[in-house]
Amino acid sequence: MMPPESLTTPEISVIIPCRNEEANVAAIVDAVTRELKGVGATYELVLIDNGSSDRTVEIVRGLGAADPQVRLIVNTRNFGQLRSPTHALFQARGRGVIGIVADFQDPPELIPEFVRRWRAGADIVLGVSETKKVAPLLAASRRLSYALQRKFGDYPIIPNATGFGLYDAKVVRAIAALNEPEPFFRGLLVETGYTIATVPFKRPPRAAGESKNGFLALLDFALSGLAGSSKGLLRVPLYVSFFIFCATLVTLLGSIYSIAVGQNPRMWLFATLLELQFGLLFLFLGLIGVQIRLISDRTRGTPLVVERERINFPPEA
Repeated sequence: MMPPESLTTPEISVIIPCRNEEANVAAIVDAVTRELKGVGATYELVLIDNGSSDRTVEIVRGLGAADPQVRLIVNTRNFGQLRSPTHALFQARGRGVIGIVADFQDPPELIPEFVRRWRAGADIVLGVSETKKVAPLLAASRRLSYALQRKFGDYPIIPNATGFGLYDAKVVRAIAALNEPEPFFRGLLVETGYTIATVPFKRPPRAAGESKNGFLALLDFALSGLAGSSKGLLRVPLYVSFFIFCATLVTLLGSIYSIAVGQNPRMWLFATLLELQFGLLFLFLGLIGVQIRLISDRTRGTPLVVERERINFPPEA
């Protein structure tokens, strides 16, 4: 006799982060379920609510009552757009895990292609959205973010890949083992070294409601991602101090030359002392940055979120 469905390992887990998505959550659950049934996959849907103030949790409770494969995690508060979705990913039991947002900007219609590529052997399948026209300030910020990632990041980030895609369970386990307290998930996907297949798509507008990602939220996300994926960034003050010390040497030679030719070396010496102070300051900041990174690597262990409750999870979860 087959074990109950709730106790078997589903082929696909779908993670849907939510925050004030009462206008979209029922529709996204219906659309994702339809696509999963279309590819003949056993599945579970794990929705995680990150401090909603609307009826999102109430609606998902009703969906879970009608379908036991719809599961819900309710956070005690808003833990941010890095930690909350990642926590839900770590709770998934599927052999493949899909991450998708609730507002339909990640089209569920791509799920069959993700599953096909994964079944064919790809460890990671990522959707890559076509660049769309945005406000000049946002476009410039995005270009700067990618440029800094390329320059200082420890591993290359795939431009316009937001994390929408399918990841093999072994990839999720590898990321969980890092125990990263502020996980930049799409960067960590690359860090694992597993093979990545990409699927281009055109990002549609939100189905309903307002975006939670204004300019400041996107800036915070970019800075958090850069800080979380770059050791080199913490060493920048060391590089700056090196160039300042080189300039200090030049001005010191200038002061010596001015003395040799009988000129007043006061301005040269003033510049030398000023540069020396700044060089020492940046050297000190750089050493502190390296130490902070080492401390972070040694003391990872902060929980990603604190759960208020979970619904429809099997006993062993």
